[in-house]
Amino acid sequence: MKESIQKLVNAGKMLPLMEEFYTIQGEGYHKGTAAYFIRIGGCDVGCHWCDVKESWNANLHPPTDTDSIVENALRYSNVIVVTGGEPLTWDMTLLTSGFKDKGAQTHIETSGAYPLTGVWDWICLSPKKVKLPRKEVYLKANELKCIIYNNNDFLFAEEQADKVSEDCILYLQPEWSMREKMIPLIVDYVMENPKWKVSLQTHKYLNIP
Repeated sequence: MKESIQKLVNAGKMLPLMEEFYTIQGEGYHKGTAAYFIRIGGCDVGCHWCDVKESWNANLHPPTDTDSIVENALRYSNVIVVTGGEPLTWDMTLLTSGFKDKGAQTHIETSGAYPLTGVWDWICLSPKKVKLPRKEVYLKANELKCIIYNNNDFLFAEEQADKVSEDCILYLQPEWSMREKMIPLIVDYVMENPKWKVSLQTHKYLNIP
């Protein structure tokens, strides 16, 4: 990447855009809501079960003018979901200010591993063991979504729940490839620990992005 372009990316004036699409939010508190998704490239958290590993290398995704991203998204929806990759790898200030200036709702899906930038109406924190969230993200998260791949993940989920605010909504979500095995365990766990709720990747059941 040219140095001049890299400076613009570092400043948040351009972002490595992997894909963008209008769809239905499939997970968590806002499931069933029509929203425009912006997937930003770049992630070094490296979850072995990640279903968008092609997002990890930011250099594979074209640096795109942030104002253009905002303009295009608002043609479809005023509910914007920024995801990745790990979007907080980059400065989200200009992207979110562009949306807020137009009255749009800004949602982010993040591991919380990087400093929280931008202005968000909803923060979905999905912590990963290999690179834990920063304290400020724990405290500002609106929902905590813990992915359950094996039995050890229930203990990890409880450790993470202790770090978020009392108002944060707690979700357990089966990792997709393990869903048949883990869903019965999650159901039993939530019934025994009703502070938790079940989240499913309903967009995959609906066969939509």
